[in-house]
Amino acid sequence: MDISSKRLITRSVREAAQALLAGQLVAIPTETVYGLAADATNPKAVASVFALKGRPADHPLIVHCSSAAQAWQCVQVVTPAARRLADAFWPGPLTLVLPRSAAISPAITGGQASVAIRVPDHPLTCQLLAEIERPLVAPSANLFGRVSPTNAAHVQDEFPDTPLLILDGGPCDVGIESTIVDCRSDASVRILRPGKITQQHLIEELGAGCLEAAAGTPVRVSGALPAHYAPQAQVILLAASELGSWCESHARAALPTLLITTAPPPREIPAGINWYSVSTDTSQFAREMYALFRRADRESCQRIVVELPSVEGIGLALRDRLQRAAK
Repeated sequence: MDISSKRLITRSVREAAQALLAGQLVAIPTETVYGLAADATNPKAVASVFALKGRPADHPLIVHCSSAAQAWQCVQVVTPAARRLADAFWPGPLTLVLPRSAAISPAITGGQASVAIRVPDHPLTCQLLAEIERPLVAPSANLFGRVSPTNAAHVQDEFPDTPLLILDGGPCDVGIESTIVDCRSDASVRILRPGKITQQHLIEELGAGCLEAAAGTPVRVSGALPAHYAPQAQVILLAASELGSWCESHARAALPTLLITTAPPPREIPAGINWYSVSTDTSQFAREMYALFRRADRESCQRIVVELPSVEGIGLALRDRLQRAAK
């Protein structure tokens, strides 16, 4: 399918499969965020992902597979911990790091001997992976370091001048990127990037000692740079107890600001502040956060002030993304 002269949004898995098999890039939905997908077995397509995103060559990609069986073909060895976690959480928002096999190009892994693999849990992308019968690389469908997209319109906004097929699977159910776990050691595992699958989930599956400090070579993974997930607006993080005094002290500046908090709006909102109340349910906030960042940029806000969420459940991962965005 030739999409060189137009930008398309489709719900046809067949169209997306044809484009990928022809070496083109396709934005695909997952339960976490939308990914910029390419055939992992096609070196030119993989290189196109790095080029379009402006992604450094040493920043590795996650390989998305149709099943655990396909994922294990991408690695040299499957540790017992990796197998147990895959059985428990795949398909789902969990990425495992293991020694890569010869089937995976070092261009995908940033030159490392390890590879990050996962089986996503979105019906359209599951169908797509089954149809093409090969793995996909699929980093978030945005320019490197910027806000991840959680619906098809976000991808369009991110690449307005690029002829890119977008498989529209609706809004993402989780809303932030997958948990990444280093499973290279037989003795213990390490969380390299927090997500919906939490430390407590790992302990429940592997036992209380599973997160002891794991020896081994450090590994680079997606989304772990100090500054990442950043909107154009400045991100300011505050405790709930600090919001009132902050509003008072900054009222005179009247700079366009999106304020995101669990508190209801006061009777009088200071000039320049767009008050947005979110749920105390951190899972719901996770589904909204990136869309709110994009809204702030679209409305030319200079600041995004965010009440730090609880660390319960996915809240720890939310804090991770917010702290990186604030840098």
